[in-house]
Amino acid sequence: MVHVKRICCISAGCVGGPTCSVIAQMCPEIAVTVVDVNEEQIRAWNSDQLTIFEPSLQEVVEACWGVSLFFSSDIDKAVREADIFFISVNTPTETFGLGKGRAADLKYIEACALCTLQRWLQDTRLWWRKAWCRCNQQESIQRIFNANTKSNLSFQVLSNPEFLVERTAIADLKNPDRVLIGGDETNSKLAANAFLAEMISSINSISVLCEVTRADVEEVAHAIGTDQRIGNRFLKASVGFGGSCFQKDVLNLVYLCEALNLPEVAQYWQQVEMIGKKISQRIPFTANAISKLDLQAPPLKKMKI
Repeated sequence: MVHVKRICCISAGCVGGPTCSVIAQMCPEIAVTVVDVNEEQIRAWNSDQLTIFEPSLQEVVEACWGVSLFFSSDIDKAVREADIFFISVNTPTETFGLGKGRAADLKYIEACALCTLQRWLQDTRLWWRKAWCRCNQQESIQRIFNANTKSNLSFQVLSNPEFLVERTAIADLKNPDRVLIGGDETNSKLAANAFLAEMISSINSISVLCEVTRADVEEVAHAIGTDQRIGNRFLKASVGFGGSCFQKDVLNLVYLCEALNLPEVAQYWQQVEMIGKKISQRIPFTANAISKLDLQAPPLKKMKI
């Protein structure tokens, strides 16, 4: 068993940065280096002006920075020295070709896999590595590794999807509901986000009905939430899904169902996504919600809504 001394995370975004900051705090004996091609983002992490706002994140970074937590644009060095590396780059929705508008675009994931292999293959020593990636990308990375490796390179690729929520990411990392590693994690991740997106679209569709009938959607949501089979979380009528993961994962689920010749299932989840998109286009509702955000959440002042 290899003793882990160094971890490298590719991408200093809203997943990689907070995740590795918590790893560095919880495992101070391990040197955790977060790398990114965006030098401006790396400079921000190395300053006292983080570009990502999460409660307690600043305190975690300050406690570990320069001790067990490092941010760098020297990707070559970090990859060569790491025992484990995390790939935490973005997986946007395809914008052209097969799966346009639905399938996950894996170009950044595949670029990272090739990047790490090129660094490893320059060395003649026996290498053993673990590659951790987000769900639905494990097979793509495995194919690249299988096609480009040599006999003295041993590796494992594991999928470890995250379930972070904006504003509670640090708490989610320290006290997660569950941790998925390997197994049937792809379907689990997509299904979890799809179910949550479904709840949001459901209450948003009810909000449209309430708007027409002049009912109070919050009272309706409260009544629904008292049913223990449903619960009261994710029953806040809003301008849409919020963030990018729900819509992206629902669309990916639609694409998978279409590819597997399950048209009725694909249409069902497509409707969930459509409600989420349509509700954000309802001008009176959206304008009212944004005006309230401006008053209640000053940190959002300079952020894109």
